[in-house]
Amino acid sequence: QVQLVESGGGLVQAGGSLRLSCAASGRTFSSYNLGWFRQAPGKEREFVAAISWSGGRTIYADSVKGRFTISRDNAKNTVYLQMNGLRPEDTAVYYCAADQTKYGSGWSWYDYWGQGTQVTVSS
Repeated sequence: QVQLVESGGGLVQAGGSLRLSCAASGRTFSSYNLGWFRQAPGKEREFVAAISWSGGRTIYADSVKGRFTISRDNAKNTVYLQMNGLRPEDTAVYYCAADQTKYGSGWSWYDYWGQGTQVTVSS
């Protein structure tokens, strides 16, 4: 089992950058595939990015490709989401998620979730 705690959200102007972090408890963090998802008010939760347990594979939603970068540091039990070129439509609560067997864009595939961190991008 793993517990996830996100941080790094905040208010930023359009075009700005933020780096989200998700710290995990547990000694088996390196065996988990990790994902970032987001949910804006009145909208469904949507996939942002995912990284495999080794860090060797990453995938991104088309809407963030080229602007966001997911990475992980297994020594620190942390996954990151570097967000550059932020747009007002990126405003949402961002969640990290973990799963030991599944990897990809389906939110229902992930067993463990953090509480979320708010990102607000002003125009």
